[in-house]
Amino acid sequence: MPLSDWTHEAIRKIEADFNRSADTHLIPLDLPGYPDIRVYFKDESSHPTGSLKHRLARSLFLYALCNGWLHEGSTVVEASSGSTAISEAYFARLLGLPFVAVIPAGTSRAKVEAIEFYGGRCHLVDSPSEIYAASHRIAQETGGHFMDQFTYAERATDWRANNNIAESIFKQMAEEEYPVPAWLVSSGGTGGTIATLGRYVAYRRHKTRVLCADPENSVFFDYFRSCLAGKPEPDLSLPTGSRIEGIGRPRVERSFIPSCIDAMLKVPDALSFAAMRYLARRFGRRVGGSTGTNFVGVLYLAQQMRAAGQAGAIVALLCDSGDRYGNTYYDEDWYAEQRIAIDAADALVARAVKGEAVLTPQAVAGLQPAGAGIPG
Repeated sequence: MPLSDWTHEAIRKIEADFNRSADTHLIPLDLPGYPDIRVYFKDESSHPTGSLKHRLARSLFLYALCNGWLHEGSTVVEASSGSTAISEAYFARLLGLPFVAVIPAGTSRAKVEAIEFYGGRCHLVDSPSEIYAASHRIAQETGGHFMDQFTYAERATDWRANNNIAESIFKQMAEEEYPVPAWLVSSGGTGGTIATLGRYVAYRRHKTRVLCADPENSVFFDYFRSCLAGKPEPDLSLPTGSRIEGIGRPRVERSFIPSCIDAMLKVPDALSFAAMRYLARRFGRRVGGSTGTNFVGVLYLAQQMRAAGQAGAIVALLCDSGDRYGNTYYDEDWYAEQRIAIDAADALVARAVKGEAVLTPQAVAGLQPAGAGIPG
């Protein structure tokens, strides 16, 4: 069926919006304890909607439009922990479409306000596991379309080119001391970004490897391990969701592709938050919890590389700003309420940065798959 004039115009509007946007910055970070290792953070917080999910939302809208799933007046529905919904609300407003975000009740108030700022409506559910059924129901009741990021994230993004995040990283690294990074580090939310990184590296035949850092209350790490053992467990699930908003899932999502990953790391929440707090001090501005999770992965790899006498670069993602978490991650009382021993974690991260402490399996439950993973 030929695309309508409205669909052609919608695609033009999204592409015009992209042409008006600059690429995101690549920020170097010196680690005192690792003089032979260069660390960089790809700052996705500088997108118009403030997070890595801006890229995904753009891809999802183009994918839905070109598949003929969105039409003039369609209600757009998305299941999200907040950031994807903010970005999709932005693109829905750009196209003049109503938008409904189905989000857990514990989502930060700042994210809810951002969704509403772009004209979206929030539908809160008590448990993260309820977001899928509620999204399907609302889409059916409104005659709209459920975008379903957790299914389509890995296939909506053009992983070969089209300025995806991997292509952008390698272009920006071209004049650095180590233009081909030894490692790329990202946490998994939908799994779409990890798939893009892994596929692009394979397509370009780089020797770069990809590490996925997984938070507590997520099944991705265990699913990855089951796949390595040759006994995949796609039905793994948990009754609760991750405290690190935007990453980790209580069930195995269809966009999470273990074969695109070289190694995974299970990161305790306390270490994620401590690493987040450390980066906020170094950068002079707040970053989100998922960036802290990624930084723990960076430190773990840096230790392994140093022990093996290796030099090179590690690039990690700075996923979003921490300004949305002022009442949680940047509130000392919140840590007391959550019973998180943040002082001990802060001390461990500070020593690890200096190379004075090793992130042992007791601190970080790391996985080192044979023939696939972490050097050393």
